[in-house]
Amino acid sequence: MKFNLETIQYINYFEKITRTSVKDCFFDEDKLIFVVKSGQARKAIGKQGINVKKFSEKVNKKIKIIEFNEDPVKFVKSFIAPIKPKNIEKEENIIKIEAESTKDKGLLIGRSAKNLENLKKHVQKYFVEIEDIKIL
Repeated sequence: MKFNLETIQYINYFEKITRTSVKDCFFDEDKLIFVVKSGQARKAIGKQGINVKKFSEKVNKKIKIIEFNEDPVKFVKSFIAPIKPKNIEKEENIIKIEAESTKDKGLLIGRSAKNLENLKKHVQKYFVEIEDIKIL
């Protein structure tokens, strides 16, 4: 992974505010996404989201925090939060997400399947063996 100067500055500032370790950081359209090490998401968010609010106000960008996990199913669950799926399972090299409602299904897929493609791209970045993600 290569970071440009701007991304490195965001990571350093984020780590300073949250006192957590950032595994990865990338832009997703207008949002800045931080992948923190396993078990650090709650600390990164802070009580009542104080760290997220403080960081967002200072850099004037929306942010999302994802907790990394060695298990692709748990990583996907963290990535799609706050959407709570009915079920997520891994069958061979495919992750299947069962949406709770049609609204959640629509949010997971996104307009022109943009959200789904984004999810696939980022999951495959960490888990090369994952070939596809299906929304049921």
